[in-house]
Amino acid sequence: MRRPSSSPLVLAALASSLTLLGCSPKPTDSKAAAKADTKSDSKPAEEVGVEAGADAPTAEQAKAFVTEVDAKLRELWTAESKAAWTNATDITDEHAAAVAAASEQSMAYIGQAIKDARKFDGVAADPETLRQLHLLKVATTLPAPNDPAKRKELAETATKLDSMYGSAKWGDCTDPEADSCKDMGDAMEIISSSDDYDELLAAWEGWRSIAPPMRPLYQRFAELGNEGARDIGYKDVGELWRSGYDMSPAQFEAEMERLWQQVKPLYTQLHCHARAKLGEKYGVDKVPADGMIPAHLVGNLWAQEWPNIYDDMVPYADQPSIDVTEGLKNAKFDEHKMVKTAEGFFVSLGMDPLPDTFWERSLFVQPEGRDVQCHASAWDVDYNNDLRIKMCIKIDMEDFVTIHHELGHNYYYQNYYTKPMLFQSGANDGFHEGIGDTLALSVTPAYLQSMGLLDEISEDPKAVINKQLADGLEKIAFLPFGLLIDRWRWGVFSGEIKPEDYNAAWWKLRNEYQGVAAPVERSEADFDPGAKYHIPANTPYARYFLARILQFQFHKALCDAAGHEGPLHTCSIYASKEAGKKLKAMLAMGASQPWPDALEAIAGTRKMDAGPMLEYFEPLQEYLSQQNQGRTCGW
Repeated sequence: MRRPSSSPLVLAALASSLTLLGCSPKPTDSKAAAKADTKSDSKPAEEVGVEAGADAPTAEQAKAFVTEVDAKLRELWTAESKAAWTNATDITDEHAAAVAAASEQSMAYIGQAIKDARKFDGVAADPETLRQLHLLKVATTLPAPNDPAKRKELAETATKLDSMYGSAKWGDCTDPEADSCKDMGDAMEIISSSDDYDELLAAWEGWRSIAPPMRPLYQRFAELGNEGARDIGYKDVGELWRSGYDMSPAQFEAEMERLWQQVKPLYTQLHCHARAKLGEKYGVDKVPADGMIPAHLVGNLWAQEWPNIYDDMVPYADQPSIDVTEGLKNAKFDEHKMVKTAEGFFVSLGMDPLPDTFWERSLFVQPEGRDVQCHASAWDVDYNNDLRIKMCIKIDMEDFVTIHHELGHNYYYQNYYTKPMLFQSGANDGFHEGIGDTLALSVTPAYLQSMGLLDEISEDPKAVINKQLADGLEKIAFLPFGLLIDRWRWGVFSGEIKPEDYNAAWWKLRNEYQGVAAPVERSEADFDPGAKYHIPANTPYARYFLARILQFQFHKALCDAAGHEGPLHTCSIYASKEAGKKLKAMLAMGASQPWPDALEAIAGTRKMDAGPMLEYFEPLQEYLSQQNQGRTCGW
């Protein structure tokens, strides 16, 4: 497997790696997430002139209502965001309690505000007011029950689950300072770098040992969340989540499946080749030639993306490495310079430099003496251009690309922060993740050479295949994982998946969509979903699947604006003011228009489409087809 000190560059494929390592924080991987997880005393519609038994509400009353809501949301969400930042950068019981208290207040307010918003159904208000009323009704991913005691319980349960994950340890922790007591980072390091089958298995099982205590809490969490969803007019939490995409929940579910079917053949080809190569390494007794891949062998603790097995699969080893980790170190890059260089990319497009407060308030280095959530994330803490990133930066290529991704979020925030609170979000949550990834796609070998980080770039077609495989092991390999996380939760919330079947249903979906299997027998004594950050943190996951599709649509459109000629995978929009102008126009819309309008503004179409992704990976598709001749693909 790939050794961190000599890893081949995964380039843009690693754009969202830290975000997706099970690590994206609930308030910050997008503005939607910032407000969604925990949204008190509401100013009811009656206080803006809508009285019980009165005539139908007027447009003026609706406008006054959303104005009052905007002011209250700014107050509550800012308080919650500040508490979340403090806890994420210094995890303590006291700080966790502060997050729970702020969340409880937000939950109570948003629940009542959603009910009050329904009083304006059918009112002939102006488009901006109607849009805010719509967004208000889907503004939470964690709806709270009406009962104050249950609301408090839900807030505390949500915070406890999140903190349990952030401070989890495995191994022999009778002495927490001993080498035998390990955390998630230790498990990740072993999984990403070891070639020892048994050591990999021990790390895989060890990390999952932290999750069973979460299981009863998660069951109660789902029960309380569903009660809150019913209180505001939804069947369950899953239906609420699927209602936030400017289409019906059923239409959204079908749209996700349609996009998956577009990309499934490409994933199947990649899976087939990866399985064959792993079989050569570990033996067909461990990796069957026509079966599923054991989850601990693909170089990622969650088997969600596979760039760490690139060294086992490198197509043409005689080609020069495109990893610039050594280049960064030789050029004496530190954490600050890493971020400053990424900022320069955005400034080259015509965007403003980051505010001084960004450099004063961000967390770039893991501090001594306190627990922090090192998961890479971008923030606007007070929804007023208070931009920050939180990331324990390593001086390597992976983090260099990830920083470009995170600043994509920050520049989205910067372009819409003057809008009402409900518009301070991506056109849909996939847009926010997609923008970060889009900009990282332009971190090409040519761009890196222009930064002085690569001495030369190869024009050999073999070098193209090397890079395409490296990219594909992250972006393509991730696709089914991005789909199944929420499919599991939709089933949990709807009751289709019973509590006594949580783990079995989890592995059924992973088997079906990914062709990945647990390396040892699992049972309902386990709670493997809890070992994935986004489950205990209650962060919806469909956004990441959508981002994988949208980023290539965005990239193609911006490359066209930049006047790029040649294959799509060779394009960098660095220094293109025309591309920057088109990008800024879309970013500035925030959530003020339905996402098809925002997509049309940047890409000239109102339909999400995986076609540009397939175009980008055309060289890899041809290579995989050749490699898989004579093999039985599928599982």
